[in-house]
Amino acid sequence: MELKEIERSIIKKYRTKLYAPFIHALQEYDMLKEGDKVAVCMSGGKDSFLMAKLFQELHKHSDFPFEVVYICMNPGFNEENLVKLKENCEYLNIPIVIKESDIFRVAKKVGGDHPCYMCARMRRGFLYEFARSLGCNKIALGHHFNDVIETVLINVLYGGKYNTMMPKLHSTNFEGMELIRPMCLIKEKDIINWMHFSEFSAMSCGCPVASCELSSKRREVKELIKNLKKDFEDVDINIYRSAENVNLNACLAWKIGDKKEKFSDYYDKLDIEDDE
Repeated sequence: MELKEIERSIIKKYRTKLYAPFIHALQEYDMLKEGDKVAVCMSGGKDSFLMAKLFQELHKHSDFPFEVVYICMNPGFNEENLVKLKENCEYLNIPIVIKESDIFRVAKKVGGDHPCYMCARMRRGFLYEFARSLGCNKIALGHHFNDVIETVLINVLYGGKYNTMMPKLHSTNFEGMELIRPMCLIKEKDIINWMHFSEFSAMSCGCPVASCELSSKRREVKELIKNLKKDFEDVDINIYRSAENVNLNACLAWKIGDKKEKFSDYYDKLDIEDDE
């Protein structure tokens, strides 16, 4: 398919499913400001390729100036995947800058059969440093709506806590840097539909979890949500909304920063009524 047709599809055919929620997220969570220089982080997967094209379209039509660079950390891709990444970037006219690392090897050595947490932490730090070296003040990650709601349930079911994947965060280790997730309102199925329409295939990162060699709690939760939606179509939307409707009057405890608060300490001050 011609590149112009692919680009046109983002703001025409898939406008309501892709471009509109991308813009909505940027505005709703105040992610982008005049003068920002954003490093769009490319993993080689479908999500980051769409994010790159969304930023390119926004850059053409934005009513205020900002800069964008497209970066990729090679954590240890095999040669086939690395070639696929470069071919896709050329096909989609994405001027990518690639920097080498050995994160896959280190994460596997340190994390053993559960390398995901270590891999994610190391990737994040590497990307912040890479982006800062290019003069950027923000990194953009391609986490979508389904990533957000899956994270909520993973934390509730396996971590015993209520945490969501925030749309933007200040870096704690890289002063002045910020992380944004401008695809947080875009559903994965719509990304897949756009990929099929565009007639190109993204690479897998090639790690043991992505290739299903190791178990994945995220994969289990994804299947759980899929099954729940059979009986209640809006279950995914309500999981997302739950992070917007937290009622402290109905919480046993909560944290503000590192300080934990308990409802019993505020019982006489809170407006708690019998719900029967």
